Amino acid sequence: MSSLPAARHAGWAVAAALCVYACGDSGTGGGTTDNFVQAESLGPADAVFPEDFGYVHTAVELPDGHVLVADPLGKALYRVDMDDGTRTVVGGLGEGPGEYLQPDAVWPFQGDSILLVDLGNARLVRIGPDLGFGASRPIATFAGDEAPVMVLPDAVDGEGNAFVSVLGGYPPPDSGAILRVGLTTAAVDTVARYKLREYEITETDDGTYVIPIRLSPQDAWGVAPDGSVVIARAGHYGVNWMAPNGAVTYGDTIPYAPVPVTRTDMAEDLRAAQRHGGISMDSGVSEDGARTTNFSRGGFGPPDEEVDYDDYTWHDVKPAFHNAVVRVDPLGRAWVRRHLPADSDTRYDLFNRSGQLVRALTLESDRIVAGFGPAHVYIVTFDELDLAYLERYRLP
Repeated sequence: MSSLPAARHAGWAVAAALCVYACGDSGTGGGTTDNFVQAESLGPADAVFPEDFGYVHTAVELPDGHVLVADPLGKALYRVDMDDGTRTVVGGLGEGPGEYLQPDAVWPFQGDSILLVDLGNARLVRIGPDLGFGASRPIATFAGDEAPVMVLPDAVDGEGNAFVSVLGGYPPPDSGAILRVGLTTAAVDTVARYKLREYEITETDDGTYVIPIRLSPQDAWGVAPDGSVVIARAGHYGVNWMAPNGAVTYGDTIPYAPVPVTRTDMAEDLRAAQRHGGISMDSGVSEDGARTTNFSRGGFGPPDEEVDYDDYTWHDVKPAFHNAVVRVDPLGRAWVRRHLPADSDTRYDLFNRSGQLVRALTLESDRIVAGFGPAHVYIVTFDELDLAYLERYRLP
C-alpha cells in the first residue's frame, strides 16, 4: 500500500543557529513593475533519454557533453549519453572508495569537479572530471557537544561551499536560516534568512501538534556559482540577490493574480510530495561510543487509496511560486517556478542579477529544471507511475 505525506506531526525538530537578516520579503528598495513579459514556449527538447529513472532532481553536464545523474531510488550513479540514448553506471554499491549506498544528488563543485551526496554512507564525495572518486567528508558535522550541522546541500557554489537550510525550533519560527558551510575549510556562517511556510499549533490531551498549512507562501532560494544567494520573495513576488560580500540587490515587485486552491490542486500538491519522498535521518551511538547518523530517501509512488483532503490544512490561494530550489543558469538568471492552476503547463520566470523579470518560459505538463550545461538546460518529467525521464533543451 502506498503511503501519503503525514498530515499531522507531533513535536518539532530543533536546529538552533545564531543568524542575522540579509533580506526581507517586502522588497524595500525595489520598484513595482507593470511591465508585461509575454510567456513563450521553451520549445521542443533536442534530446530525450529513453529509459526511466527512479527519481532525479539534479543533473551535471560533464566537459565532454555527457551528463552525470544520481538516482537514489535506483541506487546508481549514471554517466548518461543523451545523444546515443545510453547510460553507464559509475562506481558501484558499497562502503569503500569509489562506492556508494544511495547516491542522492550531484552538484557542480570547484573547478571541473563534482560533489556527490551519498545518503547511504552519510558522506559527501568529491568526483573529478574523469569521474574518479576523491576525498570525502561526513554529512553530519559535529562540533563538541553542540547540535550537529547536517550538510545536505540545497545548493553548492564554485568556491567549495555548500548551502543548507536551518529551520529553527519550537514554536516554529516564521523564518529559517541559510548556512554556508565551507567543505574544504571549517567555516560555517549564516548568509541570509528566508520566510518559512505557515503552521497551525494544536493542543490536545495527546500532546502538541505542529500542522503545516499546505500551499501557504514560502520563500524559495538558490545559489549562483560565484556564491551569490538569490531569494524569491513570497510576500511581494520578486527576487533579491545577496553577493558574497553581503551587498543586497532588491528586485522589482511583480504583480500576479493568486490562484484559488481546489481539490485538484490539493491532489497535485500531495502527489508531488509523494514523488519527492523526503529524506529520513536516524541518529545513534555506536558500540565504541561514537555518534552516528544515517540517511535515506524513500519514494512512495502514486497513491492507491482514497485521500481525505480534509485531513490536511490548506491555504486558500496558491502562492506565486513553488518553494523548490531556485536554479541559476550560466547566464546568471534565476529560474523561479510559478504556481498555476492544477493541470496547467509548467512556467518558469527568469530574473537577471538586477532582480528584473526578463523572460517567462513554458513547458508542456509537469516538468522540473534539474541542471544546466553551457548551452543546455536539463529537465525532468514524469510518467503515470511517477518514474522520471531526463530531457535536454537548448538554453534560451
